[in-house]
Amino acid sequence: MTIKLALIVGTTMGNAEAVADELLPELEKRQFEVTYSLAPTAELLADCSHWLVVCSTHGAGDLPDNLHPWFDWIQQKPSLNGKKFALCGIGDSSYDTFCGALKQIDPQLRSCGMIPFVDKIEIDVQQLDLPEDQALSWLEQWPIMIR
Repeated sequence: MTIKLALIVGTTMGNAEAVADELLPELEKRQFEVTYSLAPTAELLADCSHWLVVCSTHGAGDLPDNLHPWFDWIQQKPSLNGKKFALCGIGDSSYDTFCGALKQIDPQLRSCGMIPFVDKIEIDVQQLDLPEDQALSWLEQWPIMIR
């Protein structure tokens, strides 16, 4: 069974994009039909039952600029009942706004009726492991039913 998954990427400096680029072929190996987007729209996401948001935090806990239009749409609370999501944040734990973008995205998606299909991951760029390796390890832990 193929699952249509939107890979939504929020990036400023390229870290989240690098992580998403590493996840993409692994998701496809697991039979996901992936729609990759740096500029997601309602039309692009309509057919995707699962969303994976890979997002960095910038400034004082802010979303990257490329996700502002998408987030503005999410804040209008469209009905997304039945859709599922996963969050992968990339941040720097030396800041008190570590992965602050996820802290904004998570409640907004839930308020639209979406539910998480796996626990989120908050990747700290201060760790020795590369962010990409941490994300791939997280993907390996996903339940078999959504692989």
